[in-house]
Amino acid sequence: MASEKPAMRLGDGAPGSARAAASDLELARRVLQTEAAAILDLLDRLDDRFERAVRILLDCRGRVIVTGMGKSGIICRKIAATFSSTGTPAFFLHPAEAIHGDLGVIQSDDVVMALSYSGETDEIIRLLETIRRIGAELIAITGYPKSCLGQAADVTLDCRVDSEACPLNLVPTASTTAALALGDALAMALLVRRGFRVEDFANLHPGGKLGKRLMRVEHLMHGGKQSPIVGPDTPMRDVIYEMSSKGLGMTSVADAEGRLLGIITDGDLRRLMSRTSDVFGLSAADVMTPNPATVNGAMLAVEAMKIMEDRKITSLIVVGDGRLVQGVLHLHDLWRTQMF
Repeated sequence: MASEKPAMRLGDGAPGSARAAASDLELARRVLQTEAAAILDLLDRLDDRFERAVRILLDCRGRVIVTGMGKSGIICRKIAATFSSTGTPAFFLHPAEAIHGDLGVIQSDDVVMALSYSGETDEIIRLLETIRRIGAELIAITGYPKSCLGQAADVTLDCRVDSEACPLNLVPTASTTAALALGDALAMALLVRRGFRVEDFANLHPGGKLGKRLMRVEHLMHGGKQSPIVGPDTPMRDVIYEMSSKGLGMTSVADAEGRLLGIITDGDLRRLMSRTSDVFGLSAADVMTPNPATVNGAMLAVEAMKIMEDRKITSLIVVGDGRLVQGVLHLHDLWRTQMF
């Protein structure tokens, strides 16, 4: 019986498959070029209107309420999230929900930022009278500054594009990319004007890998009974026991008030044993290295990691005011967080 040939899957060996793949790549490049051009075109339109928008947002005593329908609404959510994560309280308000009862969230000390490429989106237009009556300021991002929305706003930012990246010139693509970029530009301008710091960012991003990279030393260190610490007169037998029981390969040496005097590491012990056989006749003060590297608990973990790398050490003593020992940060504590 003749063997049956396996069924050919669609596109297998088809003469047009290579041409189709090439066409896909060509289209993808055109899409990216169109969207990149849409962003670059915004550069020539940045003027005092952008500066006024930044000033309005900076002076806002309430919240920034970002609103838009459809694809613009999705962009609004991202802009609001970026604002909130960089020190400008903001949230998204769905315009359809707003005209059905949620308008009460808008207060006179708020700033409303409305996105509508046409500037004539019905749900947005229906909000304008109420926004004006409440007394909130209005910033518009639109492709048509002379539209109803554009003319009603206190400041209108022009995000028009020559064409969408869609081959049919229908699906919002380049226009939404431009609006998103403009929102990011506002957020970054506000970040700088507010003096927003890495420490502030860390406080607002406690979760995920980014949050781990921005954790503070005090949240990772071995403190309290977990922290190895001995006095200057502690016999070496007890020093070795303290180092072994705490398992960090070192111990702090502190005076009776807890002020740091020095450090003893596994390396110090190995070097000591190569020099003398009378190890147990010594005390901590005889062996310690004075003035060891220290950090404070408020330091970011990434900064502590850099100190360890630069000094080629595996632990840092955490001290507070008056060099009081608070704990120990070990390199393994940083690795365990999977932040690097």
